[in-house]
Amino acid sequence: MEEQRPRTGGGPRGIRHQDEPPRWGHRGEPPRWVTGGYGRSTAGLPWPSTLLIGAVVMIGSNIAARGQLHDKVPLDLVGRLLLLAAVAVLLLRHRHPSLAVFGASAATTAYLAAGYPYGPVFLTVAVGCFSAVVAGHRRAAWSAVGLIWVAHLLVAHWLYRWLPPGDDTAAPWGQEVGAAAWVVAVVAAAEFVRVRREQWAAQRAEREAAEKRRADEERLRMARELHDVLAHSISVINVQAGVGLALLDTDPEQARTALITIKAAGKEALGEVRQVLDTLRAPGDAPRTPAPGLDRLPELVEQAAITGLTVTVETDGARGTVPPGADLAAFRIVQEALTNVVRHSGSRTARVRIGYEPGRILLHVDDDGPATGTDAGGSGNGLSGMRERAAALGGTAEAEIRPDGSFRVRAELPLPGAGSGRAGRGKGTV
Repeated sequence: MEEQRPRTGGGPRGIRHQDEPPRWGHRGEPPRWVTGGYGRSTAGLPWPSTLLIGAVVMIGSNIAARGQLHDKVPLDLVGRLLLLAAVAVLLLRHRHPSLAVFGASAATTAYLAAGYPYGPVFLTVAVGCFSAVVAGHRRAAWSAVGLIWVAHLLVAHWLYRWLPPGDDTAAPWGQEVGAAAWVVAVVAAAEFVRVRREQWAAQRAEREAAEKRRADEERLRMARELHDVLAHSISVINVQAGVGLALLDTDPEQARTALITIKAAGKEALGEVRQVLDTLRAPGDAPRTPAPGLDRLPELVEQAAITGLTVTVETDGARGTVPPGADLAAFRIVQEALTNVVRHSGSRTARVRIGYEPGRILLHVDDDGPATGTDAGGSGNGLSGMRERAAALGGTAEAEIRPDGSFRVRAELPLPGAGSGRAGRGKGTV
């Protein structure tokens, strides 16, 4: 059968080709340190990371307070409670990011207004802003960060007269440049991660769509193979069964020959169906038998002869290197065309012409008609199957009834990268 690409997942649902882009995780998700579970329901609260942030804030604030003893209010119980509140609200940053960022900003604003020392308390606002932006609450994040920046301006340049410590003076305006740069850096980093997260989500959706598309193509290929195998073999069996029934009493020997033909056709059909199904049961394994191609055309002609159809085969040009997919498609198209002649045509002769040209194969299958108008079974999807096979290779397949009542199937299959042999001509008749 057609060459199988390695894949995982035990069937069409798990198809993954080796040329896919590398995945971050087993589901193609971005790293957990980027998303942190944002945007999805989490079973627990982020205790480990919040405890780590709390340790950094509490220890860092104690160290910073030692260097600001003469400028700020000493860090007391109230100050530590405000620091603890700014950290504790971050436990809600996955489930309620807007509440977390506003809570951290409010606690930090109160901490600054009370005159406590500057320090890593701003880390809580940065984490809350990051969480809100990544989760999609951009307006809330910007508002909360803007709130604390405006509050810092008011405290440092106007409200300091009425706030502790009592001997405080206005902060230099150069300090606000650093504060503004900090705000811009926090928001920019959060926006960058948000954009990357959306890109990862889009890439994951594209991969899933591509996997679904490949699965659909795989199912279609299997259906096409089964249709082509069964349609031809069942047509042979149907014709020979009619012959056997008609001659059972008058010519037992000929009826015996018909039964032998039925058995051979059934055995061949079972073998090819088993080969198709094996690719589903053991994905990635190499086929046990080579895929049929135009080199098996004599067998096809011999089977047609058993049904009473005389097939003439002409070959133009010399066969060069034909890719397995094109070889299989050409064989199946000829097989389906001859099956249609057996089923639906009153003609007992058919002509197959194969033209090998540089970069393509031309197929013509003609019969003299006319159509019998009888229902010989089948799904009615043979012609569409031919077109799909040709289109899958970038070629075309057409079928038409000509004015004299004859029927023609014409197909053109490109041969990408195939070499061509020396020109020649061969002809055979069965």
